[in-house]
Amino acid sequence: MHSLYVHIPFCRHRCGYCDFNTYSGLDSLIPNYVEALSKEIREVGSQGDRPRLHSLFFGGGTPSLLTTHQAGVLIGTIRHSFSIEAEAEFTLEANPDGLTERYLAELLLLGVNRLSLGVQSIHPAELAVLEREHGIERVVSSVRAARAAGLANLSLDLIYGIPGQTLDTWEQTLQCVLDLDPDHLSLYALTLEHGTPLRREVRAGRVAAPDDDLAADMYEQAGERLARNGFAQYEVSNWARRPAGPDAWRFASRHNLQYWRNLPYFGVGAGAHGYVNGRRYSNVLAPATYIRRMNAGPGRNWPLSRAVARSELLSNDEAMRQSMWLGMRLTEEGVPVEDFTQRFGVSPDGRFGPEIDELLAQGLIEREVRPNRLRLTEHGRLLANQVFVRFV
Repeated sequence: MHSLYVHIPFCRHRCGYCDFNTYSGLDSLIPNYVEALSKEIREVGSQGDRPRLHSLFFGGGTPSLLTTHQAGVLIGTIRHSFSIEAEAEFTLEANPDGLTERYLAELLLLGVNRLSLGVQSIHPAELAVLEREHGIERVVSSVRAARAAGLANLSLDLIYGIPGQTLDTWEQTLQCVLDLDPDHLSLYALTLEHGTPLRREVRAGRVAAPDDDLAADMYEQAGERLARNGFAQYEVSNWARRPAGPDAWRFASRHNLQYWRNLPYFGVGAGAHGYVNGRRYSNVLAPATYIRRMNAGPGRNWPLSRAVARSELLSNDEAMRQSMWLGMRLTEEGVPVEDFTQRFGVSPDGRFGPEIDELLAQGLIEREVRPNRLRLTEHGRLLANQVFVRFV
């Protein structure tokens, strides 16, 4: 079973902390980009004999900049080129700017059933540091519009460790978003990525550097707060509402679980990444270059399209390493020993025995017998990068 990621790289404004493949001021390219993206979708899907999808994800950038007609063109092309499960998860990322009930209801009719909304903070001063242009009023109105439109799976993104943020303001943000009754929360520590305006501001002394110890306290505070409010952590940065019943994890992101389980996914669009048949690949970054690539020349060997800039076939050892560090991100599931052994013909201990023994001794990971798995301890969640680096 596969997943499909569709990258929409356009933004009204590029935030100062962002290092994703995003661009502002290029809205005039959107019609040609949608046409080129449709070509890539057809190329990848048709050459692969309509691969079966159980999740789709429109990310960016700001996919909600697409008109419903443009979104409909892309979704129609996907349905024609791929086989989509009846109960497939279909996520669209959005910023809380100008979202209306009508727009979201039309997306729902097109098949979108999950909305991921970038909130980040409720405090104007913290949003200003991030160069976010919305306020809490727009967040509230967007959430209300989503629920009124009939969207039953709503995820909100938050950032902690923002310069000037305190435990009190973080608590206020958590309380506010919990009052909005989301189904899923993603909490990300602010990182100063190379080449971003925020990193330059911090290095120049115009903005205070993030406090790592304070950020760790915020992470622990959030975990305790969310647990008291019916959320269960299932990944280092992700929590899902966990209702009673046989489908208790239905609000966990099915699409992102595909990544963390090191399972195959297609990526289409400028800068998109994919991993299919053991091959990891990425597309050209610039939207204009992407459009030119898709409008010229024959297609490449499946699953690669004309837009692919780099690809590599992973060795068995590289795939094992990738499965280990990605699986360790899953705080509940971890790395299932039997699944790993069946997939690679060797157990995790058989390949990474010394690394595993050392991490166990340090108290960063734990071994469970039933089910047989390796996963992060609570202490290890705070130092997760020290675990991941052992397998990269």
